[in-house]
Amino acid sequence: MESAGIVRRQSAERIRDTLERLAAERDMWVSTAHPDRGPHQVPLWFLWDGRAVWMCTGAASATARNVRKEPRVRLSLPDTFDVVLLQGHAEYFPDREVPRDAADAFADKFGWDPRTEEGSFVYVRVVPKTVHAWRGEPELSGRVIMRAGVWLEP
Repeated sequence: MESAGIVRRQSAERIRDTLERLAAERDMWVSTAHPDRGPHQVPLWFLWDGRAVWMCTGAASATARNVRKEPRVRLSLPDTFDVVLLQGHAEYFPDREVPRDAADAFADKFGWDPRTEEGSFVYVRVVPKTVHAWRGEPELSGRVIMRAGVWLEP
């Protein structure tokens, strides 16, 4: 693996960079699993509210069905060099029961409000319990920047 030019970031810088990306980016890979059918992965738009990731999907989607049966999920930002992986438990909110501030913020970010659509949608909220972040091989050591829901600062 080529590592020339990569400067190893300290934990505080990795946390700052991760929080900036969570606030700015639009898409996230969402990995769920059905107890009988196995893994399922899709990209979804997401909103970071400073504490949790909020996503929205069709109420009949495989993601929604999986989260109802198995709430453990993995999330990842799409860049394969500047990696950010999150793990946590998903909470499921039908579009009529989602907290208004979260749904309003989601609609503001994307210019689309699932609550106004004809079909049924659900919001999925994930508070990360574990976060990994690294850029290339030099940062593999120390890649855990959150454990048990607590950001790890030196």
